[in-house]
Amino acid sequence: MPASQRVRSLRDYLKILRAYDALVTEPPAGPILADLPIRWVSCDSHAVKPGTLFICKGASFKRDYLLDAIEAGAVAYISEVDYGVNIPFIHACDIRRALGILSDAAWDHPSGRIKVCAFTGTKGKTTSVYYLRSILAARAKRTGAPEAAFITGVEYDDGAERGESVLTTPEAPELERRLANAVFADRDIFVMEASSQALKLHRTLGVEFAVGAFTNFGEDHISPIEHPTVEDYLASKLMLFRNCRTAVVNLDMQVAPQVLEAAQSCERVLTYSLENDAADVVLTRWERAGSGISFTVRTPRFTCDVYLPTPAHFNLANALGAISCAEALGVDAEDIVQGLAEVRVSGRMEVYPSASGEIVGVVDYAHNGMSLTALLGEMRESYPDRELTVVFGATGGKGVDRRDTMGEAAGKLADRIIITEDDPGPEDPAVICDAIARAVSAQGHNRWEIVLDRPQAIVRAVEGAKRPAVVVVTGKGNDAFMLRHDVREPYEPDGKQLARLLAEA
Repeated sequence: MPASQRVRSLRDYLKILRAYDALVTEPPAGPILADLPIRWVSCDSHAVKPGTLFICKGASFKRDYLLDAIEAGAVAYISEVDYGVNIPFIHACDIRRALGILSDAAWDHPSGRIKVCAFTGTKGKTTSVYYLRSILAARAKRTGAPEAAFITGVEYDDGAERGESVLTTPEAPELERRLANAVFADRDIFVMEASSQALKLHRTLGVEFAVGAFTNFGEDHISPIEHPTVEDYLASKLMLFRNCRTAVVNLDMQVAPQVLEAAQSCERVLTYSLENDAADVVLTRWERAGSGISFTVRTPRFTCDVYLPTPAHFNLANALGAISCAEALGVDAEDIVQGLAEVRVSGRMEVYPSASGEIVGVVDYAHNGMSLTALLGEMRESYPDRELTVVFGATGGKGVDRRDTMGEAAGKLADRIIITEDDPGPEDPAVICDAIARAVSAQGHNRWEIVLDRPQAIVRAVEGAKRPAVVVVTGKGNDAFMLRHDVREPYEPDGKQLARLLAEA
């Protein structure tokens, strides 16, 4: 059963907005207006109910949306624009900040009643959430504690509802609702991803973070519609620490000094590293063991041996980040060991061997230059004597720089390259693929081709592989949709396609 919003008066909401200096003007004073009961706060005209305070959000907002909201029962609206309608107008100076503030108040500040742990970083956020979630699941199984609620860019489970996610970090009204549901369901920990866009656009403004982890940093999301500069991208991520009790920081980043400086606003700072003995949580040993990795970690409370069921060395950093968060939350060593030994992350470094063993298929979510470099480098190290084929594309409508950085990574590290579509969104996938191809060619690489149809690209990769081979299909993980022109069209996940092809190879 989901939670419900708290009923407040319009006077209460105006007071909250005033405290954040978020108002330009407010409705004329008067006891009747001020005492107007607000039963719901929403920015979605389709979700308006009688007694709603409606928030006019978005550059593409239309007056018709407000008229629809009024017809459905909106009793006041807040906006940066006066639309001249017949309900009270509250003039906000920054509608994004106002949305975060009001959403938190409407759901009665749920993050104050649950421990929220968030991961931000250029890559590995989803994997880190699943690692910590598995650790907490082991704790729940052993002690009877409640399981953790979570939300990633793939899926969510807040204790009352579960399903597929649309955004890495949802808009403030949905995020606060998920937190409230977790509180209502008696969950004690909520694990989530905090994207740079969510932080920059104040979706997390009202969220109180018990733990905030900054895992890594590289150039990504640099475009006019996301972050105009690398400096803006970093500054957005550092906003995680503005309302955070314990900061977790990876010392192995080039930007670690800037991150540590921002983290000083937190009550406590925990550091981790794969190589720096001065870190609070440090890797002291690692080796490949079967299809996984065995390693030893030292924390302020214990030293223990851990097995991670993935062959990818770069996931050691994700594991240390999750262990550091578990340390901050006071989780016992045995739960960390058990949780990581049992962890599974759908669509992340999933290995599919062929029936003959001549081809190893790998499905991953690497979707920027930094993560593709790490993935292909890992494959080179793990399978040095095999031909390496990679199938990938780049998303449309955002992260334009990825076309260059991913093309460069593939051009440097792969033997064969098949460029295809990957959630082209509002753009022509052929244009995106041509841009990637130029970046590949700039590396002097000539074994590449464009196959726009992604299923056909995967078939081409397998059938044309010179054995023994590794075929990597990356970008979408195990997404069951292809985003074209704002519509999620059904798509058979890469893993299912690859498994079927390799069963006969």
